[in-house]
Amino acid sequence: MGDVRVAAIASLTPLEELDGDPFLVDTRSQHAMCARWAAGHGYAVTRQLRLYGLRFDHRALWSDVEDGQVELFVAPNDRVLARAITSVSDFAAECERRGVRLELAGLDEPDYTARSKAGVHRRLSMPTAGYDGC
Repeated sequence: MGDVRVAAIASLTPLEELDGDPFLVDTRSQHAMCARWAAGHGYAVTRQLRLYGLRFDHRALWSDVEDGQVELFVAPNDRVLARAITSVSDFAAECERRGVRLELAGLDEPDYTARSKAGVHRRLSMPTAGYDGC
């Protein structure tokens, strides 16, 4: 069971949407939720993806699957997955076709106060050295 390797999907969402839906903007909390879910099932997160509107058949999604590094995708919830992938139904069908599981963590989202939103804003507005876009 501990051999299952997981790719955690987070959505890149414009910072302007912080007040409307802070969780969609907070990739750190999204990945933390996926990691908690994976640990709870005895799995290991081997890849963290940060995506926005990526096509279901994009190479960035499938290269680690093809290399045997990922056997399961997990997203925090359906809202995040819908932001990350352009067609969730096509992505789910492709996962099924390739024999890769797709799960939603479905854990409680963090509560966001004005202070925590400011922390998300600070983190996301700082330049990230070596950011590769995934």
